[in-house]
Amino acid sequence: MRGTRPPGYGRDFGIFWAAQTLSVLGDSFALIALPLLVLEATGSIARMGLLTAAGGAASVLAGVFAGVVVDRVDRRRLLIACDAVRMVLYALIPLVWLAGPRIWLLYAVLPVCEVVGMVFSVAYVTVVRGLVEGERITAANGRLNATAAAAGVAGPLCAGVVAAWAGPAAAVAVDAASFGVSALCLGFVRFRPDTPPGPAPDRKGLWRDLVAGASFLRRHPVLRVLTLLLAVFSFLELGLNDLLIYHLKHDLGQRDGTVGTVLAVGALGSITGALLVARVRRGLGFGPTWIGAVAVCGCALGGIGWARGVPAVAFLAAVFLGGVGVAGTCSMSLRQEVTPRHLLGRVTSAFWTLHYAAAPVGAAVVTWAAQHHGTAPVGAVAGACCVGVAALALLTPVRARRPEAAAEAA
Repeated sequence: MRGTRPPGYGRDFGIFWAAQTLSVLGDSFALIALPLLVLEATGSIARMGLLTAAGGAASVLAGVFAGVVVDRVDRRRLLIACDAVRMVLYALIPLVWLAGPRIWLLYAVLPVCEVVGMVFSVAYVTVVRGLVEGERITAANGRLNATAAAAGVAGPLCAGVVAAWAGPAAAVAVDAASFGVSALCLGFVRFRPDTPPGPAPDRKGLWRDLVAGASFLRRHPVLRVLTLLLAVFSFLELGLNDLLIYHLKHDLGQRDGTVGTVLAVGALGSITGALLVARVRRGLGFGPTWIGAVAVCGCALGGIGWARGVPAVAFLAAVFLGGVGVAGTCSMSLRQEVTPRHLLGRVTSAFWTLHYAAAPVGAAVVTWAAQHHGTAPVGAVAGACCVGVAALALLTPVRARRPEAAAEAA
């Protein structure tokens, strides 16, 4: 019976869940299919890297203003428009490729799609609260993140199969179709309002809109500290994949297939963490869950470089990524719970920009150090610093079981 369904897990959330999974699947298809197109047409790994760099730069730039856009327009229509735009742009590639490779088109399409994808990601975070009850936000995010992690594994595998069978252009066509189906699904979703009726907040100019998210983070006692702690954590952890690959290939002499298997096992850790986070947070509270997850990440990262067998490396990678999944879902849920709806897009945008700003530098430093000093000592130092982040959090309002209570007390 309809009345027996727990509140917040109805038809609309199920459709949105499916749409988000399809959207992530499309992103992961593009991650493989577009570089394969470049390699097929040019044979140049440098051209592949240039395409990836162009897309990454566009995504970072979009993060600055994505929140302003999300907070100024109807979010449901924006999500549909983002999927529709990506569907059209990606569909152009296989159509043009029928007349022969046009590399310039990839350099035009991918940055635009990355900008649109960033706007979609910020909007997606803001609408979850319009689909589920407040106490179910963490569980909903866990489900969404678990299937996103699964799609992130399945997407590249499926893209590789399609590309091998019908060519990379066909894989891009499947990518375009996934965004079309996602847009269609979103057309059937209805979001409930989560703010009282009344006039829309006054707009005070573009610049003030751009800094509004950062200002809210600065004023909130828990989010302010959490942003700073996560900036350090991201600096240390972004280079994990490179460290892992280097350890497997250089230190242990493993083949590419083994690397792929280890990364797949790590993804299972992400899925497990995302599925468990709601239950763990319910039992322990926010602070102990987040701090414990970061501490577990530090211990796993510190041990990866010392592990001499592939099973041990795979296990530690799964533990690390599971901890990342728990900590990330907790922090995202907290932002959704404590941020006013009209600010949520800008706060999300500012949060991501601030705590990821130094991460590429950290990845470069960690991998450079591993090249010169070995993965074991570098991993140990990075892991110890992660544990230090967790220990430092114990001295801040982040340790609270109920951060909203800590904010009110402040």
